[in-house]
Amino acid sequence: MMRQYELVERVSSYNPNADEALLNKAYVYSMQKHGAQKRASGDPYFVHPLEVAGILTDLRLDDGTIAVGLLHDTIEDTDATRSEIDNLFGAEIGKLVEGLTKIAQLDLVSKRTKQAENLRKLLLAISDDVRVLIVKLADRLHNMRTLHFVPEHKRSRIAQETIDIYAPLAERMGMQDIREELEGLSFRYINPEAYEAISQKLEEVRVTNKSLIQEIEGELTKVFEEKGLNARVRGREKQAYSVFRKMQRQSIGFEQLSDIYAFRVLVNDIESCYQALGIVHTIWPSVPGRFKDYISTPKPNDYQSIHTTVIGPGRQRVELQIRTHQMHQFAEYGVAAHALYKDVTGKTKGGRSLGKLAKDSKAYAWLRQTVELFASGNSAEEFMEHTKLELFQDQVFCFTPKGRVIALPRGAIPIDFAYAVHTGIGNTCIGCKINGAIMPLVTQLNNGDEVDIICSKAQTPPAAWESIVVTGKARAAIRKATRVAVRAQYAGLGEQILSNAFKRADRAYSEDQLKVGLTRLGYQTVEDALAAVGRGELPSRMVLEAVFPDYQDQRAAQSEGERGEGWFGLKQASAMKFRIPGTSTKKKNDADNVSIPIRGLSGNLPVSFAPEGGAVPGDRIVGILTPGKGVTIYPIHSPSLSHFDDSPDLWLDVRWEIDEENSERFPARLKVSVLNEPGGLAEIATVIADNDGNIENIKMDQRVSDFFEMIIDVSVWNLNHLNRIIEQVRSKKSISKVERVN
Repeated sequence: MMRQYELVERVSSYNPNADEALLNKAYVYSMQKHGAQKRASGDPYFVHPLEVAGILTDLRLDDGTIAVGLLHDTIEDTDATRSEIDNLFGAEIGKLVEGLTKIAQLDLVSKRTKQAENLRKLLLAISDDVRVLIVKLADRLHNMRTLHFVPEHKRSRIAQETIDIYAPLAERMGMQDIREELEGLSFRYINPEAYEAISQKLEEVRVTNKSLIQEIEGELTKVFEEKGLNARVRGREKQAYSVFRKMQRQSIGFEQLSDIYAFRVLVNDIESCYQALGIVHTIWPSVPGRFKDYISTPKPNDYQSIHTTVIGPGRQRVELQIRTHQMHQFAEYGVAAHALYKDVTGKTKGGRSLGKLAKDSKAYAWLRQTVELFASGNSAEEFMEHTKLELFQDQVFCFTPKGRVIALPRGAIPIDFAYAVHTGIGNTCIGCKINGAIMPLVTQLNNGDEVDIICSKAQTPPAAWESIVVTGKARAAIRKATRVAVRAQYAGLGEQILSNAFKRADRAYSEDQLKVGLTRLGYQTVEDALAAVGRGELPSRMVLEAVFPDYQDQRAAQSEGERGEGWFGLKQASAMKFRIPGTSTKKKNDADNVSIPIRGLSGNLPVSFAPEGGAVPGDRIVGILTPGKGVTIYPIHSPSLSHFDDSPDLWLDVRWEIDEENSERFPARLKVSVLNEPGGLAEIATVIADNDGNIENIKMDQRVSDFFEMIIDVSVWNLNHLNRIIEQVRSKKSISKVERVN
């Protein structure tokens, strides 16, 4: 176990100005608080925070962060409190320690939800100060190093969480060494058979090509010296998990891998990077398609390097990463490297005071954007789903017409690109140009594509987009826009329902009138109440009674027989009561004022048609308000309406309102008895096609020796169109009977 003076010496070795008193006080306080607590290994618990502090000193972090590492479990696992830590170490350290404290008591229904809640809290804390993440990664790294002491049934779950959440977070923060170690340790427990097999294969390759790394290092170093380039070459073998992931991604076996070795060429400046690249490509042929310039186009986590693959000695593929020494520091330590050259005051310093420095990094900007987008999500699980989408994907880099670089997950489409530029661009997107050519919005984007989004203010994102986009930002924005649009639809429907109900009661409707009754109804805003009426959750009668306390529902005063004569009675309903154009005895303006126009499935109301048979313009129709689903339209003679006889509040007075140039079809269902001989179905299909109808579905209902019955769903323009199809089908010799199903 590291002694107190040893920890102070380690920090002072790179930061002569370290606050030794703070480190000593944190060391003693943590040791006292954890007292006799034991780890699963049997070691004193204090060993764990001390090892975490040691990992942080390896990253050469400032003394405040080291103190947080020592204290990170005190609030969770001891009787220490936030106020006590604030008093002893300051509010800043207290806030960081609290950010690292897990949720102790939550009313949660599943381990997955608990994990999601902890992730939400972690990311919210990180969004305030990135040191929370760095300490958390160090904490998880030490826990993974000692995972073999944990009961076996817990190991796989902890390892899976690590590879799902913490390793990708480390990668997004640019901390490659920690990411690789977390992945390697997790892989050992998640898939031990694959880990052992790949490790054995790597050992065999290591023995076979024992001198290859030294040979390539020596040859590269010699060539660079001859060209007068000061470069340092480092070779290494790829990690087992990296090899496994590549085998999975490319669906290949270990023997088919050709670039198991990777070499880093470190130079002094950017110009030397491109000089080294030219030298390498001069002596060894490059592999087409394996060149990436992350210097001119850095990754979102600030990573910069040139990647190329060449055919080296022995026809062996060799992957090269060319970067400056400063780029290498950022590649190894990520956001933790932001204080390597400057402290908060801008002066050069040995230690890394990280409190404010990482705020300028792209990696940190991505993290804050992710948290801001999903922190207000509907559920912790939804938050976790979107965060994983952001973390897991490999990336492609595309450009706006003005040259702005947009990083997206592999497999992203222009809709994802539009939302990455701005939510407003995504919500109004109607088309795109990729490299100057008009392309579908579902086209997968490739590295280097220039994407120009075409927008229209009249557009709102279809709900179906949520299932085809791949970024969490796009999904969250589409889901939110859909909720807003649906709410607006229900509010509009509710307003029409109330307006008609108030007119039938001879009362004046206005939003000011409705505000009077909001308190009695239990709603905070007029829109809330209107949406509830539109969803069928709030009967219009209750609104009338809340707004006008003296209101007496005249329908309740009617006798049963009188009620049967009203427009709610199915058998007694008249065309006049349903305001169908062409059959109403009232003036058109009167009809417009008291009934709800139906324009079909693409109108401004949440409208659907009866599942058994549908309805078409020309039918006498009635609307049934289905709670949570909007309005369902039935023909007046549909037997299904009998199910709603006892629910008069659900009946709506509706009418068709179809433009003469209508381009929308409507659903209808036919039952056809056909002679059991070849060609019968073909005759029916031909008639429907010749009459500009469209077959949506066919189902064989029953079959006998001479005839068989089928159910055909067709879409037509109106009732006349449907009747014409029925008559022509009926005229065929092979047809015994045709009738419409309602």
